[in-house]
Amino acid sequence: MTILPRMSDASAPTYPGGFDAILTQMEGRRDPFTYEGDEALPPLDVDFTPLKSARVDGRALTVAGSRSSYARKLRDLSEEFDGLPELMLLHGLLIAHLRRRSAPDHTSALFLRLWAEEADWLLARLDVRWLVSAITTFGDHGATEPQRRVGQSLSLLFGMMKLYETERLYSGAQPDEAFEWSKRSQSRQANQSRLPMRMDAFALGGGGLDVNMLGRLWQDAKEDPVMAPLAKHVLQLLIDDDRTVFRRLRVMRRQREKAQKAEGIKPKRGRATASEVIQVPAQLVKTDAATLRWGTVSLVKAPLARIAQFAAHHLDLGAHRLHIHMDEPHPEAVAYLARHPAIEVTTCDANWWAGQKKPRMKSHQLRQVWVATQTYHRCDLDWLAHIDVDEFILTPQPLPNLLAAMPADIAALHLPPAELLAGTTDCFKLTPRSVGQEKAVLEDIYPNFGGHLRGGFISHLEGKLIVRCGIPGVRFGLHALLQNGQPASNRLSRPAVFLGHAHAPDWDTFRKHLEFRLQKGSYRKVEDSAFHLSDIFALLREEDGESGLRAFFTEVCEGTDTLTASLEAHGMLVRAPLDLDAKVMRFFGAVPRD
Repeated sequence: MTILPRMSDASAPTYPGGFDAILTQMEGRRDPFTYEGDEALPPLDVDFTPLKSARVDGRALTVAGSRSSYARKLRDLSEEFDGLPELMLLHGLLIAHLRRRSAPDHTSALFLRLWAEEADWLLARLDVRWLVSAITTFGDHGATEPQRRVGQSLSLLFGMMKLYETERLYSGAQPDEAFEWSKRSQSRQANQSRLPMRMDAFALGGGGLDVNMLGRLWQDAKEDPVMAPLAKHVLQLLIDDDRTVFRRLRVMRRQREKAQKAEGIKPKRGRATASEVIQVPAQLVKTDAATLRWGTVSLVKAPLARIAQFAAHHLDLGAHRLHIHMDEPHPEAVAYLARHPAIEVTTCDANWWAGQKKPRMKSHQLRQVWVATQTYHRCDLDWLAHIDVDEFILTPQPLPNLLAAMPADIAALHLPPAELLAGTTDCFKLTPRSVGQEKAVLEDIYPNFGGHLRGGFISHLEGKLIVRCGIPGVRFGLHALLQNGQPASNRLSRPAVFLGHAHAPDWDTFRKHLEFRLQKGSYRKVEDSAFHLSDIFALLREEDGESGLRAFFTEVCEGTDTLTASLEAHGMLVRAPLDLDAKVMRFFGAVPRD
């Protein structure tokens, strides 16, 4: 079986010897220069003008035969600047001296004078490497507090960029190639455990870390007239370059906005606004559980046995109306479901779509939210749940009691997902987040694949909603209630209330739906860059064929004794017997066989 790669010995220290060893290595490179004969830096009042026209001789004849460390550095820099103006060589020599523990007394003053008088000339000729070196020198030897502060901040920024961009080279990705964003790879959470040192991940949608950091540097740079030209120049180069993490995150943000637009969600800009709190008219608030009416709406394409189980379960919960839309004609199901007066069946064939305000959408996800929204605005219920045929509301108390007790300003009850363990009818797993666990526990529960699974699930983590009916101007998303394109923020979850998702109740169902889900369903990749659930399946197929997929399913999805015990030990197991066939018999009198 293919085992996905994990980091090697995590117990080995990053730097053996700790900071004592770090400082020893750092200080070993900072011995002052030695000189022979007349070797020296130019005086503080040196005339820069002739040095602009004089050209560097790469042979460094002035220090021929000298064995001083100054001479060695002069030879190296002369070779680098061969044929270029000598003022560029002087700039390099000053920086090299100022990196040492000590330098001639006038060295820093000469460096600062050079930038005060010749900034434009230097900016037009020095490459980015030397510009960043100059920034670091300002940080160490600036004459003013802003020079030192901005220099140190920019030096740290570019140093970290050099480290992580060097590591990125080994990923195989190009510097202008952004990772894919999708619901299943959000902030790369599908493939990574938590950030180091328990840091929160950058919020791709509305996070301001990047603009706050860059904007603050830009403002600080303007405080000092000597530092300003250099700092502003390199910051402009940074935001203009399309190969930085800032540009890649920008591309990912656009991908996210595009995906949200496809679902009808307007991308957020900055802080959440009051418009996201959907106002609930007072007359819609029903507090009498005995008279409260609730129901479901679904777009269905499934065998009759599955549809019957879905319907019977929710009738058993006390649903007053099940609005079931057949995504394609299914006369047998229509006739069977007609046995119960609380079920309203609609066949969404060509004639039905011809009577709608929109033509039939190619995407089944868009068809789902369309029929749910249309049903919402015409139904006579108090609450409506938009759920799929393989989803079952799990609640330890009567649902009308729960809904009647909801606060008057709440527009929706959120149903967090619980994924059914294959081969069982009563065991559901939860995500670490839903029970207050760290994501790192996934690697304990799923040793080979936990580090690559979003929440430990192969289905959605967003859950679904039961929405208070009658609110004007709202519509359904797949996992949201929308008004003016923004998802409702005034929604609540309730303890022990979940959406049981029979996404892959057995191996045959998983295997049967795999190709569709990879191409058009929940496993599909929006882009082709980031590591994704579909990449796990592709790798397993390539390395181990069908046996690799089967091994994955056994570890991640099957309700084995090992998995159920591990989940229960972490508080991530819900036991909720469904008894679906018994419910079908009670409400329909016969269990259909497909």
